[in-house]
Amino acid sequence: MADPPGGGEPPKPFDPSKERDRGLGVKERAKSDRPPRFKVLLYNDNYTPMEFVVQVLEKVFGKSPSAATQIMLQIHRGGLGVAGVYVLEVAETKSATVHRMAEERGYPLRSGVEKE
Repeated sequence: MADPPGGGEPPKPFDPSKERDRGLGVKERAKSDRPPRFKVLLYNDNYTPMEFVVQVLEKVFGKSPSAATQIMLQIHRGGLGVAGVYVLEVAETKSATVHRMAEERGYPLRSGVEKE
């Protein structure tokens, strides 16, 4: 076998047991740890048509017509309903989409994001 370039001994394989602690440990996350989840809430009002709320639930949140109708009725009867549960960025984006769609149609439909 030829000598390594520059002479001397060949490099030794890395041995983690001989590495001293530099305080740069990696925190391992347990498999059960999930990022925090956030509910997207829709609030009842006296002006937004029920049909529009159902459309929003279908288009923005991917609900089936029957699931969208059930959530819409919960919003109508109880004052609010959960449209979906997501990580924060997704929840905020969906809430903003609801506001934009409602504003484009001139409806006062409100939505919000709340930690689960």
